[in-house]
Amino acid sequence: MLYILTGPTAVGKTQLSLDWAVQANAEIVSCDSLLCYRGMDIGTAKPSLAEQARVPHHCIDLVEPSERYSLGAFLERAAEAVADILGRGRRVLVTGGSGFYLKGFVQPVVDAIVIPDGIHQQVEAIRAQGGLGALVDALREVAPHDWDLIDTCNERRVVPALKRCLATGKGVAELRQQASVAPYPFAEFEVQCVLLQRSLPSLQQRISLRTREMLEAGLIAEVQHLKGMGFEANPSAAQSIGYRECLAHLRGEMDRDGLEAAINQNTLKLAKKQNKWFRHQMRFDRVVDLDTESVDPKSLFVLS
Repeated sequence: MLYILTGPTAVGKTQLSLDWAVQANAEIVSCDSLLCYRGMDIGTAKPSLAEQARVPHHCIDLVEPSERYSLGAFLERAAEAVADILGRGRRVLVTGGSGFYLKGFVQPVVDAIVIPDGIHQQVEAIRAQGGLGALVDALREVAPHDWDLIDTCNERRVVPALKRCLATGKGVAELRQQASVAPYPFAEFEVQCVLLQRSLPSLQQRISLRTREMLEAGLIAEVQHLKGMGFEANPSAAQSIGYRECLAHLRGEMDRDGLEAAINQNTLKLAKKQNKWFRHQMRFDRVVDLDTESVDPKSLFVLS
């Protein structure tokens, strides 16, 4: 059995996860696409050393912030962690808010294909030279019979499709069929999923408080240090919320008050997107409204 606890950013996952894990003899597998990067601590609300000492955490601090990290690589590491935890007779709690990473625990995901760095660079070069038109031409060349199955007006659809076709030598339709029947690391497990939610005004208040705490804890200095580590070469890291705004501040594009306001605004937008994604992409065994329900951590899941 896998136990999954998720919800939008700042909803309150961390404390409930820790409390439940202690009571249920569980360890935590992080399902957050940014916690894998070393040194990205404050801006990701990474569990503190004290929290990690209280409950063992897995799938955090895996790579340098300048390195790309794929969903496929994450799922491989997560599968190893799950096997290790269960092998020691403990339960597994998967927690985090990264939707596509989370989905990999409950069904096959096409993005589990590992894309070599050379292909990332090749596609970025095509985009730099000719924009969306050149990307579509490249997709047409590599997948001549079914390239138009992709929304070719949407660069966010064309780029990953092109990368997957180049990485595998397969067309769009074949990759879709392959993904729909592919085995995935957790197919054998039963899963319980719990979604935490709050109203938008409540989330906004919590986000504002967290942003201020992050800035007071040294977020700007953290980003300055990460710049020295070359993390701007990795868009997944450098363009994430909190980090991209701090980079703009360090370039002199916004003052300290503008920085805080921008982080709050963009984080709330993220929370809205996450809520929409959860509604349409996941099935939950239980939804808990933390604004109206007083939750005993040990009652979150039905233990087996």
